[in-house]
Amino acid sequence: MAYKLTAEQREKIQNLDADKRYDHFIDKVSKWEEIWSLRDDEGFVLVNTDDDDECMPVWPHPDYAAQWATGDWADCEPFKVDMEAWLDRWLPGMEEDGIAIAVFPTLDEDGIVEGPRELGSTILQAIEG
Repeated sequence: MAYKLTAEQREKIQNLDADKRYDHFIDKVSKWEEIWSLRDDEGFVLVNTDDDDECMPVWPHPDYAAQWATGDWADCEPFKVDMEAWLDRWLPGMEEDGIAIAVFPTLDEDGIVEGPRELGSTILQAIEG
């Protein structure tokens, strides 16, 4: 179950720059031990960076993910990945497939793009305190 998020809090966090949203993401996912993305019947949403790298966008709360469910992704729904599965299966699989992670993008601004190994290390450090 995701943490409580008011519309005011959501707007305030979304107006932060990409670095501060990244820090917020790390803080929330390390405490709540869940990560949110978008998927439909065909699979998970992947986006391309300016360098043409494939990335999976992720957010710390389903409300942020749901805001991306427009246009080509209108049929998508937020999907929760628990931290154990994220660290043990998802990140190694993404590393193997060459998929990076777009951390907390907004509709107006890209997120920080990071490799699975690096993001996993950062999350583990935050969990371990």
